[in-house]
Amino acid sequence: MDGREFRRVLGHYPTGVTVVTATCPGGPEGLTIGSFTSVSLDPALVSFCSGHDSDSWARMRDVGSFCVNVLADDQADLSTTFASKTGDKFRDVSTRIEATGAPVFEGCLAWIDCRVETIHVAGDHDIVVGRVVALGTADSAADPGAAMNGPLVFFKGSYSRIVGL
Repeated sequence: MDGREFRRVLGHYPTGVTVVTATCPGGPEGLTIGSFTSVSLDPALVSFCSGHDSDSWARMRDVGSFCVNVLADDQADLSTTFASKTGDKFRDVSTRIEATGAPVFEGCLAWIDCRVETIHVAGDHDIVVGRVVALGTADSAADPGAAMNGPLVFFKGSYSRIVGL
């Protein structure tokens, strides 16, 4: 299978953009994730996938908890920052702490705070399943203006907005 063709074809399926965060022994950590989904209602489970070559995921893997920050369509800069491998990613980011101690971005559309339920190795990625312990949306947070935004979407290799929300 040609990896470039695989990526090109799957790029025709739009994905929401999230940043998964955790509080690690060395401080807060986070990485951009496009492969996030709900898994189960009872119990409430979600999952995301991260590549084995991610330094951020390597630092987060054994923490035991994480928060999924669902990015708004005006937060592409956060996605780019947390997809990078350089610098202090949290330097200019306003966050608060919820149940697990993981950072929650101010202004994100939604957040899902989880404890790690299980991690499955699948090819060159880990599939992380988390049990939801707390969650919320922009309209229930301290930043009600964020509720006016739509989700940040990745489609055909670039960020997109959903028109008509």
